[in-house]
Amino acid sequence: MEITDYPLLLEKASEAMQNAYAPYSRFKVGAAVLGSKGGIYAGCNVENSSYPVGMCAERGAIAAAVVAGETQITALVIVTDTDTPCPPCGMCRQALSEFDKNMVVFMVARNGVTDVSTLKELLPKQFDQTLLNH
Repeated sequence: MEITDYPLLLEKASEAMQNAYAPYSRFKVGAAVLGSKGGIYAGCNVENSSYPVGMCAERGAIAAAVVAGETQITALVIVTDTDTPCPPCGMCRQALSEFDKNMVVFMVARNGVTDVSTLKELLPKQFDQTLLNH
């Protein structure tokens, strides 16, 4: 799966990871999404002493894209300071599915090892509005 904006997405996600606020877990994450209008939006994880109040990097990037007027996200890059690529958590997978179930997801470890998947592969049976039309 090729995304021509991948190098810039990787750069923005890496920059965002450096600004992550992770005083509790020390697990810094950066994310960058590509909107269908061509914009790139970054986010980082922001922890809180009341753990549920924290924000994942992926959802931060989604919020930035929505603020800019994006309604579709075609690609996501997640960067972590780990030896192996890290996928988005379940909550983020569900949040991302709202914007394009076929988006390409690049998961990148600190050594450059990359795993590539589609969101549909990562969340094959996502919840969506059609389930409510019974």
